[in-house]
Amino acid sequence: MGYTKEQLLARLQELGIAFESYEHPVVLTVEAQAKYVGHVEGGHSKNLFLKDKKHRLYVVSAMTTTNVDLKVLSQRLGLGKSGLRMAPEETLKEVLQVPLGCVTPFALFNESARSVALLLDHGFEKEKRVFFHPLSNDMTISLTTNDLDKFLRSIGKEPAYVDLEAVLSVGKDQPPDLAGHVPMEVVIVSNLHSEQGLDNETGPPNIILRENETSKHKEKINPDINSTKKTSVNKKETGTVGSTVTVIDGKFNPESNSTKKMSVDKKGKDTIGSTAAVTDVRELVNCILDKTTAAVLSEITGDAIEQHGKDLGPIVAGAVRKRLVPDMESLIMLFKNAAYTQGFTSAIGSRSLP
Repeated sequence: MGYTKEQLLARLQELGIAFESYEHPVVLTVEAQAKYVGHVEGGHSKNLFLKDKKHRLYVVSAMTTTNVDLKVLSQRLGLGKSGLRMAPEETLKEVLQVPLGCVTPFALFNESARSVALLLDHGFEKEKRVFFHPLSNDMTISLTTNDLDKFLRSIGKEPAYVDLEAVLSVGKDQPPDLAGHVPMEVVIVSNLHSEQGLDNETGPPNIILRENETSKHKEKINPDINSTKKTSVNKKETGTVGSTVTVIDGKFNPESNSTKKMSVDKKGKDTIGSTAAVTDVRELVNCILDKTTAAVLSEITGDAIEQHGKDLGPIVAGAVRKRLVPDMESLIMLFKNAAYTQGFTSAIGSRSLP
């Protein structure tokens, strides 16, 4: 179970963030919410929880008056015309850990959601106050964008404000302008992985698994990792009762800030720095090696050795190849797009020099 509304509000107070709260009956739509707070001046929001074909997750927070075209947004992220879709309810409950109708930037407060990308409508920056549900849709709170940014940075999320209505023709001379915001981590809900086969694709080792399943699996690989897991889990802040634990490159780590070097740097808007981390060759090589190592170790279990004996080598090689090919294709494509974007931006910048 994730954070509660009360815990979130308490955290805002700890951060010195002033907010106004409006209690109302449970609402599931923007229209229903507007009946109770629509008369209050400010930036009212609508929020989308999306996934791409590689199971990377996104929260898009837009002004209620903003028209968000998912096909255009998908192209601007470098995902093709049909690369985005609504995330299933199971993913909403296990990753964001909020009910239907409660998707907002505040849902990223839960540690299980720290690898979810967040895109904010640049229209919010023009408003004195912005409105969101605080993990529960029986209340709406308003705060300034500066205070929203303060909260997001406190959980390791650099705010990224973008023009969600911009229509750009992505091509050779116009690379995807939002490619730097595609998350490096892939979040896979464990029950979907086992029951639905993840659209016949095998996910990479950067996944979220149920804690009891993960610990049992890791004990077979290396008993020492269990002690590491306990230490990491104990680092969670007081009040966190997460039902999932993040496994990053085969290592337990509930604090996704540890992946910040490989994650996209979201500082500023449309800057070269937004793709710098992705285009770091050494980081890319290390990421590939970490993924390969984790994939190999995940296949070598006591049961597998006992069952296959000397034939385990070819079996592991085949399984690892099957797991890594989709992940490597995605990683290299992201690297290619980000490098292209960085080079294109550098070239444009150089033209403006005297």
